[in-house]
Amino acid sequence: MIIVIDGPAGSGKSSTAKEIARRLNLQFLDSGALYRAVTYLWLKNKKPTLQQFLERLNSVTLQTSCTHSTFRVVVDGSDITDSIRSQQVAGHVSQVASEPEIRSFVNQYMRRLIEDGVYIADGRDLGTAVFPNADLKFFMEASLEARAERRYEEAVKTDPDVLYSQIKENLKQRDHTDSNRKADPLKKAEDAIVIDTTDKSFNEQIELMINIIQNKLKL
Repeated sequence: MIIVIDGPAGSGKSSTAKEIARRLNLQFLDSGALYRAVTYLWLKNKKPTLQQFLERLNSVTLQTSCTHSTFRVVVDGSDITDSIRSQQVAGHVSQVASEPEIRSFVNQYMRRLIEDGVYIADGRDLGTAVFPNADLKFFMEASLEARAERRYEEAVKTDPDVLYSQIKENLKQRDHTDSNRKADPLKKAEDAIVIDTTDKSFNEQIELMINIIQNKLKL
């Protein structure tokens, strides 16, 4: 079983999915972390051509797990969970994720991962491209300003020099790239339930979505 939460960057998808997973004892899948991991590897390999990078990807051993609400990513035995959260990775992830071959690699990994168990996953095209037959679909949205403020509060904990204006501009660019890419663009699935988090507290949105999940799926 798979529950998906789509929406633009900073709308609260990941933190919401993790908390719902914790409260309902579900397995959490962070698709954004997978794209960040691929972007990290692309940068680490000094921005190779797409063909060179695909050859590299097909040879890596990728492992993921979720412990204590943290989605961990391990590549060839090295834990890169913290490394993929850098601003450098954030600034390039939409570029890398826009490549159809990269999306195919990540999508195939996710489909294999959820073959057993009950998962909740967050992303941008899960309900439309990756899991069109998902058991339940949400689409979270919020104003650009609200999303930028959330991302800033998160980023400043590890990077005191980060600027709010930088975060906001990065989100604006990612919205444009994600919504206009040719391969699996960001968009709401027709059967997705819209959750606008602009004026909702974290607990309010969690309780609202859990009520919907329990009513529809009896979890």
